Formats: sequence, structure tokens, C-alpha cells
Amino acid sequence: MTHTATSSSTTHRGSGEPLLSVRDLSVTFGKGRRAFTAVDQVSFDVRPGQTVGLVGESGCGKSVTSLAIMGLLPDRGNTVTGEVVFDGQDLLKLSQDKLRERRGSELAMIFQDPLSSLNPVVPLGVQVGEVLQAHKGMKAGPASRQAAELLDRVGIPDPTRRLKEYPHQLSGGMRQRALIAMALACEPRLLIADEPTTALDVTIQAQILALLRELVTESGTALIMITHDLGVVAGLCDQVNVLYGGKVVERAERHDLFTRPRHPYTGGLLASIPRLTEERGRRLNPVPGSVADNIPWEGGCAFAPRCASEVGACRTTTPELEPDREGLGPDRLLRCHHPLEENPLDEIRTSDAERRDGTQEDRA
Repeated sequence: MTHTATSSSTTHRGSGEPLLSVRDLSVTFGKGRRAFTAVDQVSFDVRPGQTVGLVGESGCGKSVTSLAIMGLLPDRGNTVTGEVVFDGQDLLKLSQDKLRERRGSELAMIFQDPLSSLNPVVPLGVQVGEVLQAHKGMKAGPASRQAAELLDRVGIPDPTRRLKEYPHQLSGGMRQRALIAMALACEPRLLIADEPTTALDVTIQAQILALLRELVTESGTALIMITHDLGVVAGLCDQVNVLYGGKVVERAERHDLFTRPRHPYTGGLLASIPRLTEERGRRLNPVPGSVADNIPWEGGCAFAPRCASEVGACRTTTPELEPDREGLGPDRLLRCHHPLEENPLDEIRTSDAERRDGTQEDRA
């Protein structure tokens, strides 16, 4: 019953024309032999009221993708190509002045580390109020009152007093909430959250995710959630893009991804999650190797050196991102020569059950 309700809600929120269309976005750092492609022809859409996840290990290109969308990469030392069409206008073609007008008012971002994102020598109220003064033309007094209301909205107690405090006087959870308040100040149509719960304890994580979920549901804001935590994906995202080596290797609706992962990398991420049902002392199943073990996409599949399902074509032919041959839906895309046939979680569950049965027989 729960899945049915979620699916219908997802369909309703994700319907209509995309607010943001990213097409063949590539980001290359350096030039010549030292050039490194951090994002490699990434494409996806985000519709109003939809939450789209970008998922993968550190170094897969998630954060660089978000910075390219927001126009926050440094002017020198990188090359950005492709299209980032927001409400019919390509953001990559806008001047910095035009982009700055939209950034903060229509586009907003919550960064991973709130302590380094906030100015340590400026009171919190001034920082939140500046956003309102810059983009809404408010005077200092009304901006301060509005800032207090924003802090109260995101759950910061005694917001009027907190306006006079500095970032170091707040807890990590409060600092992250303050960043969210700044991002929400001008009621943006698109919000990008770059691992907003990474440094927070479990209780605060749940509160932050509930706040973001409420924002999307009530205001119809489009949300891009960048994370390596599949638990966050399970509780928040409608559609999921799994990135590896700068490319999307699998795209699926949330429930479909967890029910039947098709790319070996996706299966490895799911299998590496600790479960409450596991026996104490059982070893986790991490993805072998590291992102440094990649091979260039031009020569095959970048994940091949770490893949247990590798076949000959994986080292010679670059797989294309195309509809899954199993016919699992029009929105299900896969980049793999030898996809998974079974959910690795099923094998783990069976193994756990057999181990428990064997332990019970030994005790008997």
C-alpha cells in the first residue's frame, strides 16, 4: 500500500515539462595531457516538485555537476560544455551578472560544510538578511524580521537571539539549518542540496531530510539531492541517477532501483549497506578497489577493473547509456555490457537466513 501511494504521488509531482534540462554536460580540468574529465556528458531532467538524486562514491562527479549548473566553477583552469536549460534559458550562455541575478532568487544551493560556507566574522542575521536585500530589495529592518521568520521555519529555537550570534556559536545542525534558511529566503524554484546531512548525527539528519521533503511537497520546488548515502535516496528521491567516473551508469525510479538494480556498481553500493537483520560480526560487502582503479571511458567501461561481472567487451568497447534491454520501463536507462540478472540483496538475505537456520539447528 505504501509503495502505491508513493508512486502516485511521484507521478503527480514529476509531471509536466522539466524545469531544468541538463544535456551532455561535461567539465574538464586542465589542458593537454594533464586534462581530466570530471563530468562526462551527463544528461538528466528535473521537474517542479520532483526530487532527483545524483548518487555515487566520492570522486564520481556529483559535486562538480552541481557547481557547473550553478556557474560556481572558477573561470580559469576548466572547460564546461553542453547545455543547462533552466526555464527555457541556457545558464551556460548567461553572463556572470545575469547568472548572479538568478542565483539566490530562482536557483539556490545548500553546501556540504556549513562552517566553511558561512562567514565566520559576520553575525548570522546579517548573512541571511543580505540575501533578502540583494534579491528582494528589502530594507535592513524588514530583512532582519524576515530572517528571524526563516530561522524559525527551519526549526532554530529563539531565532531573534540567534540572529546576533556568529556561526561558531551554533551547533552543526543549527549551522546547516541556517544554510537552508538562506537558500529558502527567496523561495527558489530549484534547490540543489550537496550532501547536506554528511556531518550530522542521525537525529538531525532525519530532521533536515523531513524539512527538505516538506519544502518540495508544499512549494513544488524542484530538488537535486547529491549524496553517497542510499538511505537518504530511499527516503527522499523520486528518480535516481547513479554516477561513476563522471558518467551516468544507471537511471531508475527509486523503488525500481532498490527492487532490481541492474548495473554491477549499483548492486555493489546496495550490497555494502549494513542491515539491522544481519548477524553481529558479519563482514560487509564493499565494492572492491577504489575510484582510482578506473580505466578511461574511451577504452571500455571505467568500472571494469572493479566489476565481478566483467566480460571481454568491457575492456574494449564503451557501453552506451540506453534503455534497459529487459524492458523495465521507458525511464530505466543502463550503461553496461553485462547487467545483473538478480538483486544481490536477495542472495545476501538468503545467505543470512541459511546461516540463522544452521545456527538454530546447532543449538538444538
